[in-house]
Amino acid sequence: MLKLKKILAAISASAVMLSCLTACGSTDTATEADETAASETETEVQTVSEIRDITSMELISEMKIGWNLGNTLDSTITDPSGDESVETWETAWGNPVTTKAMIDQVKSQGFNVLRIPVTWEGKFGEAPDYTIREDWLARVKEVVNYGIENDMFVILNMHHEEWHSPTKDNEAQATEMITALWTQIAEYFSGYDEHLLFEGMNEPRLKGHPAEWNGGDAEAREVINNLNAAFVAAVRATGGNNTLRHLMVPTYAASTLDTVLDDFVLPDDDKVIVSVHAYLPYSFALADDGVDTWSVDNTSDTQDIDELMLKLKERFIDNGTAVIIGEFGTRNRFNTEERAACASYYVTKATEIGVPCIWWDNNAFVGNGENFGLFERKTFEWRYPEIISAMMEAVGD
Repeated sequence: MLKLKKILAAISASAVMLSCLTACGSTDTATEADETAASETETEVQTVSEIRDITSMELISEMKIGWNLGNTLDSTITDPSGDESVETWETAWGNPVTTKAMIDQVKSQGFNVLRIPVTWEGKFGEAPDYTIREDWLARVKEVVNYGIENDMFVILNMHHEEWHSPTKDNEAQATEMITALWTQIAEYFSGYDEHLLFEGMNEPRLKGHPAEWNGGDAEAREVINNLNAAFVAAVRATGGNNTLRHLMVPTYAASTLDTVLDDFVLPDDDKVIVSVHAYLPYSFALADDGVDTWSVDNTSDTQDIDELMLKLKERFIDNGTAVIIGEFGTRNRFNTEERAACASYYVTKATEIGVPCIWWDNNAFVGNGENFGLFERKTFEWRYPEIISAMMEAVGD
């Protein structure tokens, strides 16, 4: 619902101005003033929406299943010069410029959640302001609107950032930066309703550490808790719709290991959502030297998925804390039938406990590497419709 009072005020001001100027005999000026006021009113209508005051559990209940715009706005460039265009950044990893037609296609398949990974590093200035490039913000907004105009939930995050390494030595600077950056982002997108969510960090971890992907250490887990709290505080401080915006906070490396979850502290806020990633079973879904077989009849194949869902249910969902699995998927090993069966089982189990899942699609299909692509963005071909059908059936669509 639009903010009626503001719209009526703008319309009223326009009418008063027009009446006054017409009475003074300045018809041309009156016309210009009326057009200006109408333009301002139109802008208000387009950018400010009423945000519902609902719980995060209520919000995720409206989410069915999602799709990641991977390896696009999150692409990085080694040693950037600072003169790179927005398009250069967006296409740095070989993916095409995103269009609304692409996101229309994603929505047409049944996805109602769009996660937009964004790397902000390289597009903001020096301390203390860390001012984000206006053209980058505008481009991110364009892509966000592709989802919003499709009546999708859109998750906007920080992705491949190097500056928020979770150590005590780096905590003060990282806190300063996460506060400055999220303040700007939150203010820029303040007019959106609950369909836009913010996700503070993506897989924050100790890069290069022996336990990088195995829980890190207690210090890192504590720093991430503190950075999550700083992110929430920064967004809330911008006021307006952002006082009710739903915010996603990750665990260490978005991990679901018990050591990680035991140390995870949820910010003191009633509209936060736990963000985790889970490519399971690992040997089938993600491992470089993994297997290409999976069967619902094999307990060893389903066990990891079952244990994950039970853990999320008991630790969070049963206590009224919302969870989103922000990334999941299986690599292409020329085993579409098995991938579809696994996706069906995974999404069915997540749906049963009320946790929406978002497939990681990096538009990669064959060759060495993490080939999670489903939608070929250059040809608009859905390469594995069996996987799409399996997921949509699992969520009852």
